[in-house]
Amino acid sequence: MHRSLIPAAVALAFAAVPALQVHAAPVAAKAGVEATTQLPRGVIPSHYEIALTPDAAAGSFGGKATITLTVTKATDSITLNAADLKFAGASVTPAAGGIPLAATVSVDDKAQTATFKLARPLAPGQYKLALDYSGTIGTQAVGLFSLDYAGTDGKPQRALYTQFENSDARRMIPSWDEPAYKATFSLEVTVPAGQMAVSNMPAATTGTLPDGRQRIAFATSPKMSTYLLFLGVGDFERATAKEGNTELGVITRRGALDQAAFALESSKTVLREYNDYFGVRYPLPKLDNIAGPGQSQFFGAMENWGAIFTFEYALLLDPKISTQHDRQEVFATAAHEMAHQWFGDLVTMRWWDDLWLNEGFASWMESRMTARAHPEWKTYLDAVGGRDAAMGRDSVAATHPVVQHIETVEQASQAFDVITYQKGEAVIRMLEAYVGEDAWRNGVRAYMKAHAYGNTVSDDLWQQIEKAAKKPVTAIAHDFTLQPGVPLIRVDAPVCSNGSTSVALTQEEFSRDRPEKKPLAWRVPVIARIGGDGKEARTLVSGGKGTITVPGCGAVVINAGQSGYYRTLYAPKEFAQLAQNFAALAPIDQIGLLADSAALGMAGMQPASSVLELAKATPAGAEPQVWARIAGVFAGLHSRYQGTNSAGNERQRAFDAFAIARLAPVMAQVGWSARQGEPSTVTNLRSQLIAVLSDLGDAKVIAEARRRYAAMDKDPSAVPGPLRKTILAVVAQHADAATWDSLHARAKAEKTPLLKANLYQLLGIADDRALAERALKLALTDEPDLTTSAGMISAVAQQHPDMAFDFALANQEKINQRIDATSRSRYFARLAGGSSDPAMVGKLNAYAGANLAASARGDVDAAIASIQDRVKVNAARLPEIDAWLAQNAK
Repeated sequence: MHRSLIPAAVALAFAAVPALQVHAAPVAAKAGVEATTQLPRGVIPSHYEIALTPDAAAGSFGGKATITLTVTKATDSITLNAADLKFAGASVTPAAGGIPLAATVSVDDKAQTATFKLARPLAPGQYKLALDYSGTIGTQAVGLFSLDYAGTDGKPQRALYTQFENSDARRMIPSWDEPAYKATFSLEVTVPAGQMAVSNMPAATTGTLPDGRQRIAFATSPKMSTYLLFLGVGDFERATAKEGNTELGVITRRGALDQAAFALESSKTVLREYNDYFGVRYPLPKLDNIAGPGQSQFFGAMENWGAIFTFEYALLLDPKISTQHDRQEVFATAAHEMAHQWFGDLVTMRWWDDLWLNEGFASWMESRMTARAHPEWKTYLDAVGGRDAAMGRDSVAATHPVVQHIETVEQASQAFDVITYQKGEAVIRMLEAYVGEDAWRNGVRAYMKAHAYGNTVSDDLWQQIEKAAKKPVTAIAHDFTLQPGVPLIRVDAPVCSNGSTSVALTQEEFSRDRPEKKPLAWRVPVIARIGGDGKEARTLVSGGKGTITVPGCGAVVINAGQSGYYRTLYAPKEFAQLAQNFAALAPIDQIGLLADSAALGMAGMQPASSVLELAKATPAGAEPQVWARIAGVFAGLHSRYQGTNSAGNERQRAFDAFAIARLAPVMAQVGWSARQGEPSTVTNLRSQLIAVLSDLGDAKVIAEARRRYAAMDKDPSAVPGPLRKTILAVVAQHADAATWDSLHARAKAEKTPLLKANLYQLLGIADDRALAERALKLALTDEPDLTTSAGMISAVAQQHPDMAFDFALANQEKINQRIDATSRSRYFARLAGGSSDPAMVGKLNAYAGANLAASARGDVDAAIASIQDRVKVNAARLPEIDAWLAQNAK
């Protein structure tokens, strides 16, 4: 699953499903070890035969299921997962044939289960459970759901899709809806004439009924977890390509197929590489990527085996609106979801405790694949951003280990977070750097071959990596995955002798809200070098102490290449030397030093102004991503001044003037118009500089954006596609009532779902509070579609978190109708997370007390930690920034 809504790294650096009973496990992943389960043991499914008849207009469906199962111990009842399903009949028949035994049905809505009681016990053996049932088609992305949009003729269209991860297959299929209960699936669906149906496997047979409807039976799937099953139905178009024996496809609403051409071509590149890397070829005959309009507050794409679902904004490239960054995101999303076809689908974590085996690895493969296929994008420099995002959450008490104990459905939903994704990815990157690329790949290949079509825990992987690398990987991996937190490596003064430099290292802990606690201990792989091009040296800091000797003499860079998951704290003299030589450092280390300085400065572990010293020392010709990082730092500091006190606006203006003076020359160098053959990194920097300078209140940038917006209807070149979203965002942010009304009119008139959703969300980003209030009220009308409304409110929260939270809480019932159920326990917390008002802590606690189980407070606690940190840091560190500006902003 691709999380498109994880908070940005820079912002972090600066800035209902009920609980279910947990038993100990159903299907053994290996001898003597049982998987966690929330269902009674003793009955194991092996095959599902499903026939569905959806009625999209009525929002309901009828279903018949025949489930082949094995009873391992005598029982007179069978309990499985079911949510919002109604049963008309149930019976059990011996698999070899015989008289059906009728079953009475009892449904437990709270536990999301259905129990089928029999008149006499079933002896151990194989049986078939036949069920006749019906269910609801939702309007949010859980279970079987619908998405509405305007067709090519402008008339309303409705398409159906499924989203089952983590625990929503039970909304369409009565099932053992847990990852360790793998089974095969045969799916049949009856659809209106002229519509296309798509599932994990190709259609095996297609027939026409007397009333014109089509009945489509799909080939039997391989053995897989329930959450990976998929069904889509609608007025679709499909394009295909071949890679080896695999048919690759993209499926879109009619009229949008050409916008998926890049995704299809990219899929060929990715599949070719993954077939080689994993050492096990993709096993299904086809792999489709299905685009759906709308959005979710929970996910951007989902790795259903052979039938990836992706929201249009993460798959389609519309020349009217798409940017170079969008192009890179389309590739990254495809690379992420296709990595899941192995890590997650072929080999699946046994229980949600080890979700990171799916998501951390898919994130890592996404980054590796993107850098390999498109070196011109220089995305390897983005690794620090992902690591920073994780450290922002991981450095407060409200964090959790990468491998965490999951007991409830809500906890499983909340596990899809920055620790699982970004920290998981960062730990993998560090361990690969420690053992070497070849050993790591060999270990991954062995893991895939050993556990294909099965379930695993993290130690199954570590065993294979350690065997291939012949290094103590498991102990290091345990340090970074079984306990939370961020190591800190303190660097002592270097000693140069005989052409080499020795540095003593001390391992502590980087904690923003518990600095007084005893540091946790990690075994930390460290890489160092002199300056930007010295030879690397390596060591493992263990027991809290270590020494590294680096060839050459000069400024020593610790965490050279930035593969390590730790903060680096230099002594003042050594930091000053690095700052003096900043221009000579490798770009990845420039970004890493900026990131550490920003975080350590805000935590009070070095001067808060240190990052500004580096920004001041950055040459105009630095890599665009270095300037992008500096722009992000400036945007984060700008936001910290918001609402600090009555004098805050004046202090903010002083900072903004310095930041504009530093960025404006870079913007002038980049220019508003793309040059022929310019690097994609420059193209991306242009958009970011415009956005950040707009935040900072740069009058020239705002005026130019307004000029171009005013001219766009008569002169399309005034707002070229790659800058459309950026320019309109500047205009929307600084809109007056008349401008807001014009944007609103554009949103109402727009027919293309991708453009329409973007315009409605822009209505929510206005600085003007009165306009933000209008956006909030508009979000709860019938005008925006049901999946856009929640995004509009989230957009308001970017500038007005307190207003957005208060509004959402006052309209909680309506808000819940507009959020997929998997997002409800986290949505309100994320609205409030950007607040600087201490009173918000009490509001969040009150909300959690009234609405959440104690075990589902993860996102609320994270939001509270963020607010408390912001209040504390703003009071303690912004005066340091003010003092530095008084001396340096000349």
